[in-house]
Amino acid sequence: MAVIRIRDTGTEIRGEDEVRTFLTANDVYYDHWDVEAKMPVHLQNKFVLTDAEKDEILAALNEDIQALSQKRGYVKWDVIALSDSTPNIEDMLKKFEQVHTHTEDEVRAIAAGSGIFVIKGKDGYFDVVLQAGDVISVPEGNPHFFTLTDERKVVAVRLFIDPAGWVAHPYADPAFQQA
Repeated sequence: MAVIRIRDTGTEIRGEDEVRTFLTANDVYYDHWDVEAKMPVHLQNKFVLTDAEKDEILAALNEDIQALSQKRGYVKWDVIALSDSTPNIEDMLKKFEQVHTHTEDEVRAIAAGSGIFVIKGKDGYFDVVLQAGDVISVPEGNPHFFTLTDERKVVAVRLFIDPAGWVAHPYADPAFQQA
């Protein structure tokens, strides 16, 4: 279950209802899927995946993906897997860990492992620590970035309205400080 950490105060928000209420107040969509019940056991803690295994994850989560896509207009999806086994992971993380915006929502459904979205909210930056089953959509134009937790492994479904338009636009913000 997601946990929110308010960067300015160190306050933590826990519990699905509390997390959802906070994120909704900051225009961030949140849901939780029962991935443990749907994911094939042999893929639940696997972080180096073949294309066939990625397809298997998409098939296992298809009902949830379709429901979210119909509700929010997503037309394409894929699976990304990151871990210390990912080639050039440090360079990739350096690119990820820059505050940016997009011209469409950035959506992640965590299938395994964990990750952190750092998001600019109405009262400053906050971290959303995501676990398997957590689904988040950072709205178009909202400053944010995604990174790994200390676990350093995640498998996530990414959903797009227009994958060609999903380009990071740097967002220089003097108010942002690395945690």
